[in-house]
Amino acid sequence: MAARPKRIQDVVATQLCCGCGACAYISPGQIHMVDSLRLGRRPIVKDECPAVPPADDPMRVCPGVRLERSATLPTTGILHELMAGWGPVLELWEGHARDREIRFAGSSGGTASALALFCIERAIATGVLHVAARPDVPYLNHTVLSRSRQEILERTGSRYSPASPCDGLQRIEDAPGPCVFIGKPCDVAAVRMACKNRPSLERNLCLTIAIFCAGTPSTAGTLELSRKVGITDPSRILGIRYRGNGWPGKCTITARTDGGSVGTYQVTYQESWGEILQKHRQWRCYICPDHSGEFADIALADPWYKSICEDDPGQSLILVRTEQGRRILHGATEAGYLELEPSEPRRLRASQPQFEASRGSLWARLLALRLFGVPTPRYRGFPMFRFWCSRLGWQKKMTSFLGTIRRIFVKRLRTRVVVDVHQPLVPQPDESR
Repeated sequence: MAARPKRIQDVVATQLCCGCGACAYISPGQIHMVDSLRLGRRPIVKDECPAVPPADDPMRVCPGVRLERSATLPTTGILHELMAGWGPVLELWEGHARDREIRFAGSSGGTASALALFCIERAIATGVLHVAARPDVPYLNHTVLSRSRQEILERTGSRYSPASPCDGLQRIEDAPGPCVFIGKPCDVAAVRMACKNRPSLERNLCLTIAIFCAGTPSTAGTLELSRKVGITDPSRILGIRYRGNGWPGKCTITARTDGGSVGTYQVTYQESWGEILQKHRQWRCYICPDHSGEFADIALADPWYKSICEDDPGQSLILVRTEQGRRILHGATEAGYLELEPSEPRRLRASQPQFEASRGSLWARLLALRLFGVPTPRYRGFPMFRFWCSRLGWQKKMTSFLGTIRRIFVKRLRTRVVVDVHQPLVPQPDESR
């Protein structure tokens, strides 16, 4: 059996890194994040690093190698039928932003943006830490701290590309007041671990919002998507919006043409995610037990149980996981920022029918990896075997095991990888003007 990684370098080399950036936050003088074309956002560690105190050990905040359901999770007042597969859920709602502009621009009804805006405008928070497209290289992401409606509105929409929002957690620590954090489930899990090591971070964190996630595609996925619409030179990309402007919204890429004008290219969500991007997901996402943001105050999902209509402005399934999440959600609704209606567990299951089955598949995947000596994360408190028994037929049981053995060789999981740092070409200004 392979030993678990003991250093961040080993986490990266064994493809267990999820690219959250928490290690760069906890050890800023030793680690910085880079973009890798085929791997995603990855930490680079200085060759010679001095010994650090336990609180600054980056392995203590790495969700790539460890996820543990806390023993202090609520056991009363929760929807017990969802606990095993979805984590603690105090309330389940369906809703959207009441601000029409925010609702239309957001990927799923603008709920995350509306919650963040409520916290800022009602002086609950001084800012919201999240990710946005880099102004100089729009197909890459960077971490931003938005402080106004305009900034939030300009940065709406999911980013189906590598992002490391936790590398900006120092901004929350340094902020003049509490902040909101929005990220993927693994990002929020890293924030929770970081709070245990940095009380000053926990004191300045008023709300965590997790977006349901099926995996992070690498930058290579975005570049393949751009080639599909005829853009072969990434430096010509002026903007890319993966979703939003309706639900689920089309992937829209703007780029400079050969003649110097600006062209707009669109593909459907099914074409962008279903046919291209999901094939470029990083390995760690294939063995993740938490796609639904169990460590967040509030988790948001697409209501895929509904039929997609061309003119649908969007909505979200809203999972309230903590009392703090409940207080802020109800406050935002009473103040007119959100419009809600009660939802039911069956709608959640119908919207994400694969999630409980994937937890069962995970048990077999981890077993196969361990038998072949491939390093695996440590998961505690996540029931997996019961879902392998109850949610998978025999054919899928075998596929989950044998398919993982095939991936061990196809993805070369027993070979240490080297980070290929991506050096993007910055789009050039229009010389015709």
